[in-house]
Amino acid sequence: MRQRKSARLLVIDKDRRVLLFRFIHKAGALAGQDYWATPGGGVEDDETFHDAAIRELREETGLIREALGEPLANREFSLQLPDGEYVSSFEQYYLVTSDGVALSRLEWTPQEAEVIADHRWWSRDELRQTTDVVWPENLLDMLAAITK
Repeated sequence: MRQRKSARLLVIDKDRRVLLFRFIHKAGALAGQDYWATPGGGVEDDETFHDAAIRELREETGLIREALGEPLANREFSLQLPDGEYVSSFEQYYLVTSDGVALSRLEWTPQEAEVIADHRWWSRDELRQTTDVVWPENLLDMLAAITK
């Protein structure tokens, strides 16, 4: 199984809420899936995880950072991609603080524009109470470690 490396972002606002995107897949191998997940995406061939995190942050949110701290967490699991391929996914998570500026969709790919239906800033209490699917499954633990 091919390994897919991804850089993911824990974007936290001044109220200690985390930014999540809602993904709704209407077609293809993932049709019917509806979940919330952190911003982020695949590491390109010529990139480090850190460089991919900075690029994904800009592309998916419009937030620009020159540098990020060390990764906060890793996650490894089997993942089905929209084209149906199963990969071994390895993710690194980076913390980003935001002052609440408006988000931008200007650099979204056509696929992102098709499947990202919404965004929302979530408090820890809201995450504990939701019945929606939220990825990563240990997001509350990650947040507890960084927002004490």
